[in-house]
Amino acid sequence: MEGIHEKAFIQANNEPDDEFFSRQGLDSLMDMGARTAVTALYRTTLPVGGRTLDVMAGAMSHMPEDAVFQELIGLDVNQAALDANNVLSLATVQNLNTTPQLPFEDQSFDGVVMCDGLAYLTQPQVVFEEIYRVLKPNVPFIVSFSDRFLPEKAVAIWQALEPEDRVRFTSALMARTGFTDLDTGEVAPPEDLTAWKDTVRAVIGRRPAGQ
Repeated sequence: MEGIHEKAFIQANNEPDDEFFSRQGLDSLMDMGARTAVTALYRTTLPVGGRTLDVMAGAMSHMPEDAVFQELIGLDVNQAALDANNVLSLATVQNLNTTPQLPFEDQSFDGVVMCDGLAYLTQPQVVFEEIYRVLKPNVPFIVSFSDRFLPEKAVAIWQALEPEDRVRFTSALMARTGFTDLDTGEVAPPEDLTAWKDTVRAVIGRRPAGQ
């Protein structure tokens, strides 16, 4: 990426991603409060009844229990995580760091989500360009994340940035790709809920009409 150091996207652990993540637990790094915030975001933003893609889905897609999709497709490097994700109608195993091209047709999705995945992408711009390609105009691409990540696999630039700067970084990636109508926000845990400690941040972009 122009203007970013060539080592910005290196990982501390050079082990193949599929082998590394196969040894991780299937639970989300987010606590229950943060997961609830992501679910609320999806409920208010994703088109009802659409065909949706969950990129780097893991074992939990955080979708509302009453959500109705034409199809909910999950993509992840970890087969066991996809097997445990019981809301998906179709699962695809793929390592986006070695194969960033998505196996889907142009403008074939009514929404794309990526929760707690951007930290681990070594070619984020290429992946975002692919998401742009498969997304229909005027529908959302939602990137959300908390402050927790696996330092062994999170790329260097993600670890170096402060949380607010990660929002700016995500927004810059989206803008470079061509996404417009960017919307950012965060949900911080209330002081009286000690079980909820993770702040959730999100960036939403849309492919403009006619593009």
